[in-house]
Amino acid sequence: MEGVSVNSCTSLLLESRTVPLIMGILNVTPDSFSDGGSFLEPSQAVERALSMVEEGADILDVGGESTRPGADPVPLKVELQRVIPVVEALSSKVRVPISVDTRKPEVAEAAVEAGASVLNDVEGFRSPQMVEVAARTGVFTVVMHMKGTPRNMQRNPHYNNVIEEVSAFLEQQRDVLVRAGVLRERIIVDPGIGFGKRFEDNITLIRSLNILKNRLGQPVLLGHSRKSFIGEILNLPPAERDEGTMAVGVFAALKGVDILRVHNVKMCKRALQVLEALKEESLSGE
Repeated sequence: MEGVSVNSCTSLLLESRTVPLIMGILNVTPDSFSDGGSFLEPSQAVERALSMVEEGADILDVGGESTRPGADPVPLKVELQRVIPVVEALSSKVRVPISVDTRKPEVAEAAVEAGASVLNDVEGFRSPQMVEVAARTGVFTVVMHMKGTPRNMQRNPHYNNVIEEVSAFLEQQRDVLVRAGVLRERIIVDPGIGFGKRFEDNITLIRSLNILKNRLGQPVLLGHSRKSFIGEILNLPPAERDEGTMAVGVFAALKGVDILRVHNVKMCKRALQVLEALKEESLSGE
């Protein structure tokens, strides 16, 4: 498959910029919390992905298993049937990196063969098999923190110091990947907003993104789009949380986050364009 080379992905992530990259979410699932069922058919998923690229997505993140709170695991065969045809189709149609959101080594390996250049693992590469796939294929990795599993992660999660505990886990898993042979510059970290976190934990992590980035020395991805903490602030359902998502995204950009993972790419792109213009104006006035 043609796809986008890992070297092209490296250039994209290491390029100097004043605002974050945008990762567009493409859920090919029937039960994701926000848009489940909308893009289950491969043709619908590909059409949506092409639209997101036109709207300004720098990366596409394809997921075939819902990881919403309480979600049950999806059988391997089903996840492969959902994800691989979409990745194969997109690899010859888009010139942006394709990421695959999966916990299964078999799906990860098949996705890379189909043209993906990023593996996004909500379990943070706790599986030795996922580590092995990442090391052997040489692709980018997104290491996310999650307490427990999607099925049980929101059952009374507790932290003594959420920044310290999340940072320590991400640091540990980064080092596991490096020891296995993954290049450090191909490791991205994600604090896992909403994954085994209370409302106050999510807020603390977002306020402290700069601390997390400075401690780990890795690019930071924030997956906050339409999450429940925004719903708690606004008292709104997922479909009406885009404005709140953009507010969090701009705040995170000012904290130095490198990638924003969002559903509404067009709105995010416009918000970041304004932020970029304001930043350039402030620099030119110095």
